[in-house]
Amino acid sequence: MNKYKKDFPILNKDFNGKKLIYFDNAATSQKPKTVLDAVYEYNTNSNGNPHRSAHILSVKATEDYEKSKERVRKFINAEDVENIIYTKNGSESINLIARSFAEPRLKKGDKIVLTIAEHHSNIVPWQRVAKKTGAIVEYIYINKETGKLLEEDYKKIDENTKIVSFSHISNVLGMKLPVEELIKRAKEVGAITIVDGAQGVPHVKVDVQEIGCDFYTFSGHKMLSSLGIGVLYGKRDILKSMEPFILGGDMIEYVEEQTTTFAELPFKFEAGTQNVEGAVSLRAAIEYINKVGYDFIEENNRILMRYLLEEMIKIPEVNIIGSKDYKEKYGVIAFTIDGVHPHDVATIMDSYGIAIRSGHHCAQPLGKYLGIPASNRISPYFYNDIDEAKYFIEKLKTVRGVMGYGA
Repeated sequence: MNKYKKDFPILNKDFNGKKLIYFDNAATSQKPKTVLDAVYEYNTNSNGNPHRSAHILSVKATEDYEKSKERVRKFINAEDVENIIYTKNGSESINLIARSFAEPRLKKGDKIVLTIAEHHSNIVPWQRVAKKTGAIVEYIYINKETGKLLEEDYKKIDENTKIVSFSHISNVLGMKLPVEELIKRAKEVGAITIVDGAQGVPHVKVDVQEIGCDFYTFSGHKMLSSLGIGVLYGKRDILKSMEPFILGGDMIEYVEEQTTTFAELPFKFEAGTQNVEGAVSLRAAIEYINKVGYDFIEENNRILMRYLLEEMIKIPEVNIIGSKDYKEKYGVIAFTIDGVHPHDVATIMDSYGIAIRSGHHCAQPLGKYLGIPASNRISPYFYNDIDEAKYFIEKLKTVRGVMGYGA
């Protein structure tokens, strides 16, 4: 058994009389006991409203919140804690950029360039910006066989482009996008770059200064933390120039009857009582990931992706979406099975105790482009092992038989 699996209580339980094999980590990951303990410890001994009062619980909550921010700063090598804004999730982070940066600046004819591989959280906010400002949303498409971006589409990033926003790793293709090339091209035309790291941070070490993006976003719950905590990294000068996103308590400097001035970074983007519990869990999650180390995370991913892809390709009715090269897959394999609806596949796998995803994976434009309205997705993480992968393949081979094929 993978040596880390014992650290995750939910992965050691039986469900419907079967041991759980959790292959849905791209949707949300599970939490190690150290994260669960950190949340319990906070709620038992430190729960208070941060930045509000002089009493001991408010002070302890403030300290926990600020320690979490510093941990995140180091984790992604941000310049300062001023660059780190806490949000509810990656979606809110992108919405914040869209509303507070893009809407006040873009005008008719400006371009927002995305890739067709984006999930809805990195499409819908930009559609609203375009509708409100008269800007245009354009897409860089992919080769339908290899899953790689069409390089000839890079020319869509031109002098009219103000925003280039793309995922670090696709939640359907499981492939890392050419971050360096896209940022280089965007900088040549003076466009702002946003990297959606929802599937990036869990699998690869991120250094925002090395990447050179203007914004980087991710969610805590996809990297072992609790639900309800997300991160927006932004360059200081850009964040300072932006309007606040949500107005209310704790993000103000002075409030008069008719006017208000706002707090300095990062507080002007963090209105209301903050999710200290989530911040505590995120800090504990980062500490756990640091203990595991990205060397192990990437090596375990390589072993699983290689075995799973090689075995799935041998099944004639299984169709892999995107690249079939295991070296290009980061924790995600999406696929279809001839003649079997993805929901039926997921239900059959669930009956064996294997949790996988079915549906459009919040990426309907990609599915329409590929002519695949729905598919299945397996997304192992570092606490999964080769025995689980072998069990999955064994059961995958039975799916068509269960549905009556070959009977």
